[in-house]
Amino acid sequence: MTDKLILGTRKGTFILENRDRRWHQVSHSHKGTNVAYAAYDPRTNTYWAALDHGHWGSKLSRSTDGGQTWADAGQIKYPEGAKYIDAPFTEPGPDGPAIRDARLLKLWVLQFGHTSQPGRIYCGTIPGGLFVSNDNGETWELNRPLWNDDSRGGDLFTTSGKGKKQLWFGTPASASAGEFAAGIHSIAINPADPRHYMIAVSCAGVVETRDDGQTWAPRNKGLTNDYLPDKAPVWGFDVHFMDWCKSDPRHVWHQNHGGVYYSDNGAESWKRVDNKDKGIHFGWPIAVDERHGATAWVVPQGGDQSRMAIGGGLFVGRTQDGGNTWEQLREGLPQEWCFDTIYRHGLHNSGDRLAFGSTNGNLYVSNNRGDSWMTVGNNFPPIHSVRFA
Repeated sequence: MTDKLILGTRKGTFILENRDRRWHQVSHSHKGTNVAYAAYDPRTNTYWAALDHGHWGSKLSRSTDGGQTWADAGQIKYPEGAKYIDAPFTEPGPDGPAIRDARLLKLWVLQFGHTSQPGRIYCGTIPGGLFVSNDNGETWELNRPLWNDDSRGGDLFTTSGKGKKQLWFGTPASASAGEFAAGIHSIAINPADPRHYMIAVSCAGVVETRDDGQTWAPRNKGLTNDYLPDKAPVWGFDVHFMDWCKSDPRHVWHQNHGGVYYSDNGAESWKRVDNKDKGIHFGWPIAVDERHGATAWVVPQGGDQSRMAIGGGLFVGRTQDGGNTWEQLREGLPQEWCFDTIYRHGLHNSGDRLAFGSTNGNLYVSNNRGDSWMTVGNNFPPIHSVRFA
């Protein structure tokens, strides 16, 4: 259980520290800048922030002195010739599907590599690129086997893509850039095998590699798309966030646009485990216990249209038996006049401690696995990500 938090917010990066049973602000950096995601790499004692400048675009920033000073890291950009199909819901016309030149729209998530790979860092982006660094973020390379997968049109570096069908759909998170592109927001590394990792894509689903990114396969068996004619396609699922049990990656969870899903066989197959009677259905984040893979937490929202606390009262949902039963954890959380939205990276856990933050600038922490909550602050800028450091 760690005593530091790092927040990515609409107006900068905040680092907080727990001392004398209270949380204190250690630093506030990148003031006024939109921070899409922020996290801490314990292997190198480095803080990272993915900045989203409205005018200058996206860039990575890092700090090696506890967040007091920051410097630009090596910047991510798509290689020349990278293209993607931007017409996912229509059949190709006589001239083939619409093709766009890939440009970086958003740095969406960072994941730090296995302890045996001290320089390895992953970054998921919009439009759906997985970038990898092997020198602690000095240089980055696009994973081309995933980018060139047939499910998203094949190798568009060397072919026109005519006649190919795009099975990766767009995410509304790219709409502000005037495009409708897919995005990678979840990356999970197997602590027992650095060659094995999974990603989650909006909108495509869960994708797995077991050979360090040389080949990829969909892991969407058992998922359903209630809003599409084909209810059980191979691709096309709007996973909101995915995580797995760090000590036993057979237990994988994700919050889906259409419910909560759990796998106890390493995502070979999924079962839907939400409970609408308990308000457990729609939401964005999910957190998984580090030791007991059948335990997970969600922060439910009122649905796709409201996207805020259900009935004006905020609660965290917890299951300890693989989704067979759910509890509503409300102690210490506001139960009226609450309109909070919690984004997909806005919930995190470390041991028995959990924390989540909202777009209304509210930050809550539990020291007892969610049984009760304390308010850390109510006046933060809109919170995009919460991560223990």
